[in-house]
Amino acid sequence: MECRMSIEKTEAAIEAILFTMGESVEAEKIAVAIEHDVDTTVKIIHNLMDKYENEDRGIKIIELEGSFQLCTKEEYYDNLIRICSQPRRYTLTDAALETLSIIAYKQPVTKIEIEKIRGVNSDRSVNKLVELELVKEVGRLDAPGRPMLFGTTEEFLRTFGVGSIDELPVISEDMVEQYKEAEYEIASELKEEAMNEEQLTLDI
Repeated sequence: MECRMSIEKTEAAIEAILFTMGESVEAEKIAVAIEHDVDTTVKIIHNLMDKYENEDRGIKIIELEGSFQLCTKEEYYDNLIRICSQPRRYTLTDAALETLSIIAYKQPVTKIEIEKIRGVNSDRSVNKLVELELVKEVGRLDAPGRPMLFGTTEEFLRTFGVGSIDELPVISEDMVEQYKEAEYEIASELKEEAMNEEQLTLDI
C-alpha cells in the first residue's frame, strides 16, 4: 500500500467520495477510505469547506451531525431549474408544522404524546411528515403496547438549514410546561395500563 496521499489528493478523494455517494457520509467512513484518523479527516473537510466558500464555488459541503454531504449552493437553484425539472416543493399545513415542532423538540416521541400536547388526533400529520421524509420511525417505547417512537431526519436538518437539532431555537417556558404536563399524563396512563395487565394476569 502506498504512503498516505498528499493534501491535494486527499481533498480530491473526499470530493470523489461525497460526489459519488450523493448523500451524507459519516466522518468515520470517510476516514477509513482516505486512511486518516477521524479528527484529521474532519479538519481536512472543514478546510475544504472554507476553500469552496472563499473561491465562491457553485457547490458546498454541509455538516449534518458528524456526517458530510456535497450539495449545490442555494443561490444557483434558479440556474438549475432552467435545465431540469423543478425540484420537489411542498407546503406544510399549520397542523403538520405544529406536529413537526413537537417531534423536533421532544424526540424520540410517541404519537400519543404528540396528541396529548396538541389535543387532537395527529395520525394524518405524522404520516404526511413521514411521507415527506422529514420524520421517521426511530424505535419503540418500552411500555405496554410498545408504541412507535418518532424523530426527525437528515432531510429535516437540510430543509431547515441546521446542522444538528442542538441548533434549533430555544422554546418558550410555556411550551416546556406543556411538554411536562403531557409527559406526566402519559406516565400515569402507562402505569395504569401496566397495573391493569398485571391484574388481568392474576385473575387468569
